[in-house]
Amino acid sequence: MANAIYHNVLIEKNPHEVYDAVSQPKHLVNWWPLKCDGLPHIGETYNYNFTDEYNWFAKVSSCKAGEHIHFKMTISDTDWDPTTFGYDLEPNEKGTYLRFFHKDWPEQNDHFKHSAYCWAILLKGLKDYVEKDIVIPFEERS
Repeated sequence: MANAIYHNVLIEKNPHEVYDAVSQPKHLVNWWPLKCDGLPHIGETYNYNFTDEYNWFAKVSSCKAGEHIHFKMTISDTDWDPTTFGYDLEPNEKGTYLRFFHKDWPEQNDHFKHSAYCWAILLKGLKDYVEKDIVIPFEERS
């Protein structure tokens, strides 16, 4: 049975600003990986570099500017390799409702549970970055 992580976050900015923050490497490095490279186009590969040991890759499986971007992991660790994750964006009177998913986990082991917690913390960092231009140093991110 596949397992999934879901988080919903209201971000008080328009969908295009939120989309840029989850799809543009120059913004991603301000709330998630140490280094990043990639283009938001179907079939393109993103490189998420956290350290030399954690140098991961994902392919864009679906995207539409201002609406959503989804990724299929291609090179990561054993638990993450079969997974897909993404961000679906809905306009809201206060900004954008971000619906995050990370699914197809092989089991609900400790790594799955830790990742669920980390995604919650990271998405709070995303919200603070987009709304308040707060950048948490990479070393302090969970």
